[in-house]
Amino acid sequence: MKLAVIGAGWAGMAAAVEGVARGADVTVFESARTLGGRARALQVPRDDGLPLTLDNGQHILIGAYTGTLALMQRVGIDLSQTLLPLPLALRYPDGSGLRTPGWATRWPAPLDSLAAITTARGWRWHERLALLRASLRWQRAGFDCAPGLTVADLCAGLPPRVRHELIDPLCVSALNTPAVDASAAVFLRVLRDALFGPGSAGFNASCLLLPRVDLSRLFPDTAAQWLTAHHGEQYRLRSGTRVGCLRPQSTGWLLGHEGGEEAFDAVICATAASPAEKLAEQVADGCEAATATPLRAWARTARGLPFTALTTVYAHAPGARLSAPMLALRAEPDEQAAPAQFVFDRGQLQPRDALAQGVLAFVVSASQGERDELQARVLRQAARQLGLNTLRPVQTVVEKRATFACTPNLVRPPSAMAPGLWAAGDYVQGPYPATLEGAVRSGHAAAALATQPP
Repeated sequence: MKLAVIGAGWAGMAAAVEGVARGADVTVFESARTLGGRARALQVPRDDGLPLTLDNGQHILIGAYTGTLALMQRVGIDLSQTLLPLPLALRYPDGSGLRTPGWATRWPAPLDSLAAITTARGWRWHERLALLRASLRWQRAGFDCAPGLTVADLCAGLPPRVRHELIDPLCVSALNTPAVDASAAVFLRVLRDALFGPGSAGFNASCLLLPRVDLSRLFPDTAAQWLTAHHGEQYRLRSGTRVGCLRPQSTGWLLGHEGGEEAFDAVICATAASPAEKLAEQVADGCEAATATPLRAWARTARGLPFTALTTVYAHAPGARLSAPMLALRAEPDEQAAPAQFVFDRGQLQPRDALAQGVLAFVVSASQGERDELQARVLRQAARQLGLNTLRPVQTVVEKRATFACTPNLVRPPSAMAPGLWAAGDYVQGPYPATLEGAVRSGHAAAALATQPP
């Protein structure tokens, strides 16, 4: 069968790999020249004018990302060269916080996580025991709770230090939604897999995996190269090609793009939610009522998703170096004064790249405010909490619709849009929040559905 994939992000390339494996003839359409969608490489000049490869947002993976890690290995990626594994840690600049001790890093889940809890630096014993009891209580309940609960509701009985130094930053980084608004059910699902899951590719589930290469090279570019080398007769990539329209036919779809029109048996729309919603409305306008009605219902659900912003502030100073590749940053009484929750040392992640030395990436999840003001606040925060007074901004990336807000009882659109038309992306129905794992799993699932025999 002929399968079209619209979008060469992580979901789209996952769909392409799975579609080819199932015998389909796959064509991927990507409007940009750079692959990766909302997790892609970004070329910018450093503050001294030298060229620098960054990302449009700092991402991390964890050992519980079974789908992503398996897919990366499938296309020949050497995880030992592209990912830096770190034990579970939420370490602050002063050395306090949660961190798996060296003697427990090879323990199986959940023993490694329990060791991290019981040895958290700067915590009192009653705080450690409270978190330990809560974790075991959540495990006994099957990591399930009432669907209407927020994370703040779920953790209301925990000591303030545990909530402020662990739950709040963990929640906003995993769900890109503050604890007072975030779904407790989804949060528990993430904890179940991250702290108590079996892990993958030789990593403990709770292991933090920091990219050593840019996000395009980490998977989408390598997947495209692998598909060309191993399945060149079944696969083609058309980057820099925007899909203009999609029309149903008696058997399949007619896809219009800048180079003309092509017929396909099935189509996977692997774009962000907003372009997918507009495509669904456009297709519905040319369909009979039996097809148009579910398409418009799908579009309404996608349009109703609430979204939150994600900001990454890249800054540079000669000799700037953190005590670890990744550190948590403290909230302050004036929340607006300390917007960043985490900082990454790009020099430690890419030690062989001379231009990456001294480059730090500050992540502001669920960010609010304008770009320039956010950047200024983050630099002042770095001066106070890290003692770095000479940082100069390199690039500040604001993704205003980075992820959907993962709130309780949120209704997400399904993968099926219409007969032969499927959606893939981190926003479609699935067990995870908007993560790389969610995107990859949705792409895999959409390709499996699209290639089923009639």
